[in-house]
Amino acid sequence: MRALSANLFALLFLCALASVFYVWSALESRLERHKRRFSIPGGGSFPKGLPVDLSAKTFRTLLAVPAAQRPRLGGSLDAQNLTDQPASAGSRDYHVNGDNKGSTRREGPVKLGSPVENGIFWSEWLEDLLPVGFTEEYARAWRNRARTYRVVKLEPGCGRISNQLATFADGTKACVRYGINADQVQGETLTYYLAGLLGITNLPPLILSQLSGDSEQWAAVRTRIDGLQWSDRAVVSLTEWISNLTGVVTPAPLRQESGGLHPVPEDLRNKTTAELLELAQWSDLIILDYLTANFDRLVSNLFSLQWDSRVMERDTNNLLKTPRGDLVFIDNEAGLVHGFRVLNMWEKYHNTVLSSVCVFRKRTTQRVTELHRRRDSRQRLLELYRDSEPLSQELGFLSDEHAGVLQDRIDRLYKHISNCKGKYGQL
Repeated sequence: MRALSANLFALLFLCALASVFYVWSALESRLERHKRRFSIPGGGSFPKGLPVDLSAKTFRTLLAVPAAQRPRLGGSLDAQNLTDQPASAGSRDYHVNGDNKGSTRREGPVKLGSPVENGIFWSEWLEDLLPVGFTEEYARAWRNRARTYRVVKLEPGCGRISNQLATFADGTKACVRYGINADQVQGETLTYYLAGLLGITNLPPLILSQLSGDSEQWAAVRTRIDGLQWSDRAVVSLTEWISNLTGVVTPAPLRQESGGLHPVPEDLRNKTTAELLELAQWSDLIILDYLTANFDRLVSNLFSLQWDSRVMERDTNNLLKTPRGDLVFIDNEAGLVHGFRVLNMWEKYHNTVLSSVCVFRKRTTQRVTELHRRRDSRQRLLELYRDSEPLSQELGFLSDEHAGVLQDRIDRLYKHISNCKGKYGQL
């Protein structure tokens, strides 16, 4: 009798949990569609009288759940889908140095001199071995082609359920990011162009597309779009789908128990060339994430240490790498717009991550110095975005307030780099 009562109680408990999950899922779905209707094409902000951050409690809410207990969403699921799916006929591997001059020099201990020069910069010989990444020429050609391709299939495979993996008529693929509202698509897009200003080429090429009813590009998947309840005329982003990628664990120098990534030759000489090349790319990633206030990568892991002491030992959100070890920065929709709106919640973690790094790529610091000196980051980012993306007017740009936040973060980053130079410049 006791066993029967226990079984009945367990059944009732499971039913209650299922009901709560169903109600919450339906409520969140309705809220996403409701907020979509409030977005203003070309405006980049909400009308007066509405909360300035409607998405704060729904976007990445699962970050508040220990990583070990939450479903694999976001970048972690991206990594699984990217590596489990067979490469399509038109797909290609990550675009790296064509002559592979560094392929035989990446293994084993460092034998080419000091990894750092002038105190805080990665050495020239190491820079020569770094991947070219997605060059501007390659990215421009992909964007021009992708704008003419017809989408023939949409399926899950790019993180959140509202995003989709698109197959073009020629067999190539792209990740379509719909976003909870225009903020996330703006963040993804403007982060891509800010990386271009900084000379960071680890982000796959990106275009915008509009889901208009008369669009030939989306005609073959109109039924699927209706089933997804995507709003008509919504602007979505498409990024090139890259095959054969795997997850990335945070390097030891960047974990909380470590002293950080500093230009101390004795420490860096113990690293292999491959490890140094990955660390050099991490220094670019930390700069980009700090400027955009992207909390959905290393910062979210740092936050999760409160309840998950081993989170740094697992794959980092929204970061993948090629078989050669070249990093690919994906899913940047938490940056800039949304990241700036929730900055107060995450700023101490952003500062902690930035303070852990004092060695940089010389080219990146030169770009930061120029943006600091000229104080024209808003204008330069807007010009690059407007000149490169035909739908820039439809999606909109940073508000004046957020443009000011970006310039302020550039100035703070410049100050941090200067402090590092003052501390280590004599080494």
